[in-house]
Order: sequence, then C-alpha cells, then structure tokens
Amino acid sequence: MRLENEIRRMEASDERQYMMNEDYEVYEKQGAPLGAVAFHYHNFYELLYVLEGEYSSMIEDKSYALKKGDFLLIDMNRMHKYQYEEGKHDSSKRIILWITPQMLESLGNGGPDLSACFRGHETYAFHFPIYYEELLQGYLLKLAMTKMQESGDAEMKKLMDRGVLTLFFTYLNVLCEKGEYRFAEGVLERDPMVEQVSDYIDRHLAEKITVDDLAKVAHMSKYYFLRKFKDITGMTAHSFLINKRLIHACELLKNGEGVTETYQMCGFADYTSFLRNFRETYGVAPGKYKEYYQA
Repeated sequence: MRLENEIRRMEASDERQYMMNEDYEVYEKQGAPLGAVAFHYHNFYELLYVLEGEYSSMIEDKSYALKKGDFLLIDMNRMHKYQYEEGKHDSSKRIILWITPQMLESLGNGGPDLSACFRGHETYAFHFPIYYEELLQGYLLKLAMTKMQESGDAEMKKLMDRGVLTLFFTYLNVLCEKGEYRFAEGVLERDPMVEQVSDYIDRHLAEKITVDDLAKVAHMSKYYFLRKFKDITGMTAHSFLINKRLIHACELLKNGEGVTETYQMCGFADYTSFLRNFRETYGVAPGKYKEYYQA
C-alpha cells in the first residue's frame, strides 16, 4: 500500500525546469501548474504519466489532451509547454520523470538505445493496455518513493532504482514501437500558425529572419501576429526564433561542427550575439558545450 509521505512531490507552484540531480529525477505533481505555461526546452528527456484526471500539453505545433493512463514522451531540445484550460486540471495528478542521455546510455550498457522511445514517432503521446500501464506505473511509483519499503539503506535504494529504470525503459521502448499504442493523428490538435512559423524558420534558419517575415508567413498584420503568437506560445516571436536557432546549434555542436560554422549556419549575425544567447540559455560557452559532448 502506498504511503503519501513516501512519495517525492513537486508543488504545482514550482516553476523549476532544470535538474538538481546529475542523472534523473522523479516527482509526483498535483493540480494545474502555475509555471511551464511558456514554451521551454531541456537538454534532458522528460516523461509525463497521468495518474488521475486530465492534462494538456503543447509540443511545438501539436496539442495533446491527456487523460488517466496516458504517457507523454518529450525529446531533448523540443519546444513544449503546459496548455492551461480553466478548471479542467485542478484534480490532475501526474508523475514526471527527467533523465539525462548519459544515464540512459549507461543503463543500456552498450546494448539497445533506451532513448529511442523519445524519437522517431509521429506522436509524443501513448496509451498502453492496462496490464502494461499498471506495470509501468508501478515502476514509476517505486522510483518516486523516498525510500524502499523493504529497507532504509540509501545505497540499496540507489541500486534498486537503477534496476527499476532499466526495466521501465526496456518495456517502454518495446511498447512504443507498436503503432496501435500511439495517439492517432485525428486525436491531436495542430495550431496552423505555429506550424507555419516553425516550418518557415526551419527552412530559412541560416538566413536573416524578421518579425515582418513571420507575420507575412502567418498572413497577419505584424502587431496582431505578435499578440496572437504570444497568447498561444507564452513567448515572443523573437524569443521563439532565437531558441530555434539555439536548439539547432546544440545539435550541430554535439555532432562535431565547429563553433564558427555553427553560429553562421544557425543565422546568428555574429559570434558575440551567439555567445551571449548560448550562455544565457545553457550556462556555458558553445566551445565548452561541444567539449562536453565530444569527450
């Protein structure tokens, strides 16, 4: 039987979107979030499982209306946000798991790529048959516990958690490959404006892009576009553009591209602008970021 004080919790008012542990974190969260209402992204993977009630999330241009038993898998450097619906999520309860690519690689131990479940699907949301859902739920609740019911030994808890994580992601990867467990395209809601703007930026990333250009793509006046874009995404169109450039820069650096070539390919006017924005977002210079992933 689950005891309430054994579960790690994150308050609905907690706006933290960074990890305090090196490898992974698991929390239970209840109620409508007061933070995460603007687009943001991480350099780690995020998994959300709905324990009770409903929850809505927007990933890039797609909206997901999640219900009890649904899983949402968010890839690294993927723009996403909580989508507020008045009074609808007050009783929502979910488990959030954050995990680094290094931890998943370690769990795989040179075998299967356990991060594959976060990539390569038409959807980020899944619903599994009840047997598998309860199995995965059990693993998540074990991970969220502050201590083992069987023992108070912290080192044993750490070792058990590693085994549970391995089992959880092994099952999850196998299940995510089955098309019948993915959300159907018809269940998703797309925002055409965000989709058009995002696609345009992707196609012209190395070029100079202005707000006027984006408004034209959206077939709106500049000022109406700016207001509507902020209402939908929670961030300005300029910030969205900068973050899209930074996300692509991270991918290039991780793949071994040089710093100079990277900022030019991502459309930054000069290195100073690139450095300032990169440091503000990631806390390190682009060269250090590249060294970390090339080590």
